[in-house]
Amino acid sequence: MKNTLIAATMTAAALGGAPANAQGIQVFPSGSSPSVIADPKNFSGQVVVDLLTPPSVETPASSGLVTFAPHARTAWHSHPAGQMLIVTAGKGWVQREGQARQEITSGDVVWIPAGIKHWHGPTDTNGMSHVAITYIQNGKNADWMELVTDQEYQAR
Repeated sequence: MKNTLIAATMTAAALGGAPANAQGIQVFPSGSSPSVIADPKNFSGQVVVDLLTPPSVETPASSGLVTFAPHARTAWHSHPAGQMLIVTAGKGWVQREGQARQEITSGDVVWIPAGIKHWHGPTDTNGMSHVAITYIQNGKNADWMELVTDQEYQAR
């Protein structure tokens, strides 16, 4: 009985013992940040970005819902601390430099390690949306490079 009481007390302390500086849960209602058209220096075609967490939130990652029209795409880029993509709708491609592109569809999760030069976007016949969670290192979440050419985009 004594061991059960000690275990219960330790569990309660672990579950309820929040640090004094802990912040409360924050809810950001859908549509609370305005949609933005993606920068044409970093994206080709029609791309809309909806931030999921505002820049004022202290976190080691940025997040956004990115919606691509068919044939749109990112420029070549890399991430100093990696990126996770969660495809929420449609069909698209992701490609690491020097390798064949890979098809991605709704429900797929893509992990792109730090420093990997790549691009992603929808196919030429389908739109695609994904949640992008991009990890931040030294205040930076991406290193943008040249635009993906039509020839690169169409190459298998």
